[in-house]
Amino acid sequence: MYTILICDDDKDIVSALDIYLTSEGYRTLKAYNGREAIQAVEQNEVHLILMDVMMPVMNGLEATRRIRALPRSDAKTVPILAMTANVFADDVAQCRQAGMTDHLAKPLGEEKLRRAILSCLPQ
Repeated sequence: MYTILICDDDKDIVSALDIYLTSEGYRTLKAYNGREAIQAVEQNEVHLILMDVMMPVMNGLEATRRIRALPRSDAKTVPILAMTANVFADDVAQCRQAGMTDHLAKPLGEEKLRRAILSCLPQ
């Protein structure tokens, strides 16, 4: 069973993603800012991260850079998908430069999310 970390400061988004992902058979972990996301990765085996970009305490770009720098064998390769309403080319480039695997524009539809997850996790 794959574990997906959901990191977003909007509790409704986290809840909706949690319901969808668990119904699809994934185990979920939840974080509400970048600092909590780093702690979750340090303490758990995580196969995929859905990371909001704009959050209080620590944003998703900084959290991604810090996750990529962790002294774990999987820290540099775990897929991290940006979730953001910022869709300009510069925004996508910033996500990639921070180490994110892909960029998903909010609002997320089930099909778009499903395709992104399937492209990152072997079935």
